Amino acid sequence: MKYNPKEIEQKWQKYWAENQTFKASNETSKPKYYVLDMFPYPSGAGLHVGHPLGYIASDIFSRFKRHTGFNVLHPQGYDSFGLPAEQYAIQTGQHPALTTEVNIARYREQLDKIGFSFDWSREVRTSDPQYYKHTQWIFIQLFNSWYNKDTDRAEPIENLTAIFSMKGNASVYAVSDENIEIFSAAEWNGFSEEQKEKILLQYRMTYLAETEVNWCPALGTVLANDEIINGVSERGGYPVIRKKMTQWSMRISSYAERLLQGLDTIDWSESIKESQRNWIGKSVGASVFFRLKDTDASIEVFTTRPDTIFGVSFMTLAPEHDLVQEITTEEQKEAVQAYVAATAKRSERERMADVKTISGVFTGAYAIHPFTKEEIPVWIGDYVLAGYGTGAVMAVPCGDERDYAFANHFAIPIKNIFNQDISEAAYTDKVGFELINSDFLNGMDYKQATKESIAALEKISAGKAKVNYRLRDAVFSRQRYWGEPFPVYYVNGLPKMIEAAYLPIRLPEVEKYLPTEDGQPPLGNAQEWAWDTKNNKVVSNKLIDYSSVFPLELNTMPGWAGSSWYWLRYMDAHNENEIASREALQYWQNVDLYIGGSEHATGHLLYARFWNKFLKDIGVITTDEPFKKLINQGMILGMSAFVYRTEDSKTLITKDKIGTTKVYPIHVDLAVINDVTNELDIEAFKQHPLYSEYRDAEFVLDDQGKYIVGREVEKMSKSKYNVVNPDDICDEYGADTLRLYEMFLGPLEQAKPWNTAGISGVFGFLKKLWRLYFDDNGFIVVDDEPTKEMYKTLHKTIKKVREDIENFSFNTSVSQFMICVNELTQQKCHHRAILEPLAVIIAPYAPHIAEELWHALGHDQSVSEALFPIFDEKYLVESEKEYPVSFNGKMRFTLNLSLDLTVEQIQEIVMADERTQQQLQGREPKKIIIVPGKIINLVG
Repeated sequence: MKYNPKEIEQKWQKYWAENQTFKASNETSKPKYYVLDMFPYPSGAGLHVGHPLGYIASDIFSRFKRHTGFNVLHPQGYDSFGLPAEQYAIQTGQHPALTTEVNIARYREQLDKIGFSFDWSREVRTSDPQYYKHTQWIFIQLFNSWYNKDTDRAEPIENLTAIFSMKGNASVYAVSDENIEIFSAAEWNGFSEEQKEKILLQYRMTYLAETEVNWCPALGTVLANDEIINGVSERGGYPVIRKKMTQWSMRISSYAERLLQGLDTIDWSESIKESQRNWIGKSVGASVFFRLKDTDASIEVFTTRPDTIFGVSFMTLAPEHDLVQEITTEEQKEAVQAYVAATAKRSERERMADVKTISGVFTGAYAIHPFTKEEIPVWIGDYVLAGYGTGAVMAVPCGDERDYAFANHFAIPIKNIFNQDISEAAYTDKVGFELINSDFLNGMDYKQATKESIAALEKISAGKAKVNYRLRDAVFSRQRYWGEPFPVYYVNGLPKMIEAAYLPIRLPEVEKYLPTEDGQPPLGNAQEWAWDTKNNKVVSNKLIDYSSVFPLELNTMPGWAGSSWYWLRYMDAHNENEIASREALQYWQNVDLYIGGSEHATGHLLYARFWNKFLKDIGVITTDEPFKKLINQGMILGMSAFVYRTEDSKTLITKDKIGTTKVYPIHVDLAVINDVTNELDIEAFKQHPLYSEYRDAEFVLDDQGKYIVGREVEKMSKSKYNVVNPDDICDEYGADTLRLYEMFLGPLEQAKPWNTAGISGVFGFLKKLWRLYFDDNGFIVVDDEPTKEMYKTLHKTIKKVREDIENFSFNTSVSQFMICVNELTQQKCHHRAILEPLAVIIAPYAPHIAEELWHALGHDQSVSEALFPIFDEKYLVESEKEYPVSFNGKMRFTLNLSLDLTVEQIQEIVMADERTQQQLQGREPKKIIIVPGKIINLVG
């Protein structure tokens, strides 16, 4: 009876689906364990073999936890809103919902084929109105909340209005907009409702504000920083510029300190934690105000080095700073405007990373030093970012490398305030100096001077101590169609929330997915997109008369909206009225194990933590952090293939014949090469539609008359033609082979290259495992008592695999399986007492073959319900030792002896052995060295 993976896998996948084998219960006495994968965006390309890596790891762990008595929640769904579907809709005219549905069906087919133990009864899709009604609800809660610094939590906006009506806002300690005007209780109570709403917008957790954004004209939308690579959009590679737009934003900055402190409570890699710490960017220093010459206005800077204030020789503003246009003189206007326009084409990340380019323009304006009253020139430079600090710096070139380079480049004088040499470089240390040329700070070190300078600034009302964070509020608007609609309508330009009872506000149908002719977002094309407050429903936007029908928000939410709370929805996926029931939220708490890519460190993972803390503040959940343990799987890299063309494109040279010829590598579809020999099928290449321009090219072959392609390990990508489809592997070798091979490639968290040639070895292992249970005539398992060696092999494997799974060392488990099966084969083991637990041990890794073997062993229930075997140490205790017997230090033979024997008994047995007598040839040894359990050596 041969191993037939295709037949076995289809059989058990059907069984799991029909019996809902992996459906988790919300009502059980078992302890819970929640395993989550970062859910996929269902692209049209489907999965390649790199995508399932993390899913296989999480599936192994989920199955293992079920075997050890846990109620495991291992759900899956789709992050189904997004820009790619919208771009495809623009190109083809197909509704994004239709293409998304097709893509999801393809993903589901592929995922099922690999045999994952997902609880599909809890599937979620962020584009499902029954899902995003709750995303809209969360947005409303954010709008109706403010952040109270006194209690260090978000609170209902009604708490704030109560304070205003009793005390005004002078004593309110809140996260809010800058420069809020102070008012009394009497003034607040006298304000119109419209005035009150405008004031409250300055405090709400989500608010409208004119914000500097990343605008992509080609895509017609705002992009997040993590959607931009090297100054162009990740999607399509289009130019991105900085511009100001009125956008919805969220006060994630209010949670900066809590987000920072929370990192100490979770089991994440230090690299991810450090990424978040750097992104949050806490710094302690002072706000300093430099009054502008001949005006009442001032420039506020945040500095971590107030001790260096006497070293200021110029100021630099970000090109986008609000004051730039106001303070620039007529003579400098043209140069400043040109520089601002050029800077707008560079992303913040690009500007931060570029430390070599020095550029800037003098505004013509001067600021006044708060102590010396000297006039300080005000420049603009793109190394200063509007989104960090105040968008302005007091430049101290003697103590800062970028300021030093800027000053040297533009011949700005550099004052030295340190008793150190700065002729070659700035002095950036905080120790090892005494201040000079610093008035009342002379002779002080960093700590003393910082304290004294802040006190002096506060005394003259020119500054104050301050903690600053790099983390900026998150822009929450996108000028797209395919996203969550806001539950917002406008009365006299002010936003109003639609009552929760009328959610979801569904996406309307539109003829075009492009912005309107007057530049409005795509929702402006909708025929019905206005809110009727009398009847509480969406009506035609042509009916707007501003009495009872009002315009709805035309922007949609960003992609991260739906992914910032989705793990909670899995807990009670079909609850129509709530995110999830209080009982379900209380039972599942949060995610015990989260597996996904490290590229989400400062995007999704930060936003998810923010929303989780907010939902805790308003009493929806009780846990402070969403994900207890996080593992970032490494990338499976593709082995790309290349042909090499000459400059004129008329000749293609095999790799070995390139020599000094200048050539240009071209990615080649793996379908036209032999993946083992790397030989190019020249005729197939010529006929391939991608390479039609080379049909008449000359091919320079190697000495054997072959064209050998070049190979290089790269990220798997359709554009590199190095993608391997998991379906092909499953069809030829089976899903269990794919699962084992992906784990066998190397440690989970490391990148590793894919090599299809290695698959056959793993497939061979599974066939060898099968032969322990079956021969050509059928089932061969016997009930005989196993030998000690059989038990030893089994328990060695139980111990190793359990430890490996708990330590996420899946690759070493696969090695142990191979060792185990080899040993059992040598031992001619077909014994039930060994093979029954072996089927359970391997089940998390190769579940289909394990189910078949378990069924053949006579069990009616799924192997997933079996308890994981318990390791018994007694089977690994050695009773015998194979001693090397040496003569004058050279080993001549081995001898198996009981470990209970004394030195005298061992000597007697050794001397009586025929092989000893042959070596001695009648001589008596001068010395016999015996170390029990280790060595036997006869000397002389």
